[in-house]
Amino acid sequence: MNNDEILELERKARRVRTLVIEMIGRLGVGHIGGALSIVEALTVLYFREMRVRPEDPSWSQRDHFILSKGHGGPGLYAVLAERGFFSLDLLWTLNQPETLLPSHCDRLRTPGIDMTAGSLGQGLSAAIGIAIAKKISGNSSRVFAIIGDGESQEGQIWEAAMLASHRKLDNLIVMQDYNRMQIDGNTSDINGLEPLEDKWRAFGWNVASVDGHNVGEIADAIKKAKEHHGRPSMIVLNTVKGKGAYFAEGKISSHNMEVSEEEWKNAIAELQREGA
Repeated sequence: MNNDEILELERKARRVRTLVIEMIGRLGVGHIGGALSIVEALTVLYFREMRVRPEDPSWSQRDHFILSKGHGGPGLYAVLAERGFFSLDLLWTLNQPETLLPSHCDRLRTPGIDMTAGSLGQGLSAAIGIAIAKKISGNSSRVFAIIGDGESQEGQIWEAAMLASHRKLDNLIVMQDYNRMQIDGNTSDINGLEPLEDKWRAFGWNVASVDGHNVGEIADAIKKAKEHHGRPSMIVLNTVKGKGAYFAEGKISSHNMEVSEEEWKNAIAELQREGA
């Protein structure tokens, strides 16, 4: 990418981050930490890498995206709204009665959601099933997914990883949101994942590790993954939980936290100063 393209993606990511903070801030509580840590990855996917049609969310030739760590839903909602899948006004209905934007993603409610987020660990299996179906049908589009580090302690993730490699699913690109925190504490204290990259390689995956808040590194890793044949790809995103919100950044409590009006407005003001 040239410098102008990088700057435009950074601008988009800042806009998306602002929307996430305001969305959860208006509600007063929400899964802000894990939503903010994936903003850059989602921005690169939806504004550069993925083949989608916002005016036709069910387009059969689209690339599919599965958010396995469903609590990151507000980040995905902000990107979908900014990309034109639905009105920005819907963001302010987050998790309200009769909303189209529940706390965890629901494909029957929200335009652009390809898979409902169920119990953690299940999303990767769903992504693999879709990737297999595309191979069988001759559909050349791809499947992208983001998984969490807490859910990566579950056996289902590794059973799925084994199957994806066995089936040589080179149409599958998965990203690991590696912010090293989960609801109960640091992942290293609860059930450590290291050596994470070696684990995925041992399961037969093509693996890259990037700064999860650097749009250029993310885009480059996706480009290389698309060029890789015969194996699924894993991109480890080294991220910070709550990135960009001073009251949430790097805090375990940001998994699901209360947010005051003063906090969210001050955080947005900081982001606006950064982008000035």
